Amino acid sequence: MNFVDALRGIVAVMWLVVIGLLVLTVVRAARGKKVRAMSIWIFVLAIAAVLLTTITAGLVFIQPEERGVVISALEPDGYREEALQPGLNWIIPYFESVERYNIARQNYTMSIAPLEGQIQGDDSVAARTSDGQEIILDASVIYAIDPPQVVTLHINWQKRFTEELVRPVARGVIRDAVSQYGVSEVYSTKRDEMTQQIKVEMTRKFDENGLALADFILRNITFTPEYAASVEQKQIADQQAQQARFVVEQRKQEAEQARQVAEGRADASVIDATGLAQARIIQAEAEAEALRLIADALNASSDLLTYQYINKISPSIQTMLLPSGNPLYLPVPNLTAPPQTTPLLPAPTPLPEPTTTE
Repeated sequence: MNFVDALRGIVAVMWLVVIGLLVLTVVRAARGKKVRAMSIWIFVLAIAAVLLTTITAGLVFIQPEERGVVISALEPDGYREEALQPGLNWIIPYFESVERYNIARQNYTMSIAPLEGQIQGDDSVAARTSDGQEIILDASVIYAIDPPQVVTLHINWQKRFTEELVRPVARGVIRDAVSQYGVSEVYSTKRDEMTQQIKVEMTRKFDENGLALADFILRNITFTPEYAASVEQKQIADQQAQQARFVVEQRKQEAEQARQVAEGRADASVIDATGLAQARIIQAEAEAEALRLIADALNASSDLLTYQYINKISPSIQTMLLPSGNPLYLPVPNLTAPPQTTPLLPAPTPLPEPTTTE
């Protein structure tokens, strides 16, 4: 409760007291009693009540979320050009009055659900796209009165701006925006772009009429049953086509994988064959080099072959048998070393006895 309301309460009590005293005075006068003193009190209280009533009629307290438009019989245009600001204000009693406007944000919802919007029943927006399809849109408009333009708003619309300005402007802008897009663009690829276009156009029109758009929310988009069924069938067909493309791509990948495996095996075979051939070449070159070295060694020393032959014969062989009639091409040395014994010296020859001559 603010000061003005408290003062008005006091004035109301004073008037009740005045009326009570007046009734009591009439009753006493009817009984022949003196009422002079009571009459004086009634007069004093009545004057005080009139003064306080006049004062309270000129005091106006504006809440922080409000602005007040002063309707004045003393102004040439019938109103003050400046709106009353929040706080305690003074107007001329009985010649001026105040229309209060709430400048806080307000929400106007247009919905297909019967109990969601400001209007009971289906208040959704039916619009037609550029390709001739009808769609149903649910939307919410969040707006507020522009404080500097509250007087202009009052002159043009008074308290009818919600039903006669916000609702028709919003529905018209939505329909104009939808008509510039195809149905697939509205609900998918260009929904954000369309919503932004609606915001820009609605902001412009609200500004011209003393309102400020805070936000526009495109809540839902629905289709007619026939178009919804066709969209569902198209989606099913697209999913089947996508599945078929996936299967084809999978088969291609499997074939490519098999081809790569075959190429890998072929490359491995080539590499193995190349490696084997190179190994054989290296081995042949090594054998040829060994034979060349052996030949050079044999040319340098004829006894080397005999030495190699002897090394290959098992050390356990004591006797070698050769077929009769075959010449011995290689000299065979003694396979065992002769015993290491001291040879016996031959007996000394006895000296002849000397002869004497007689």
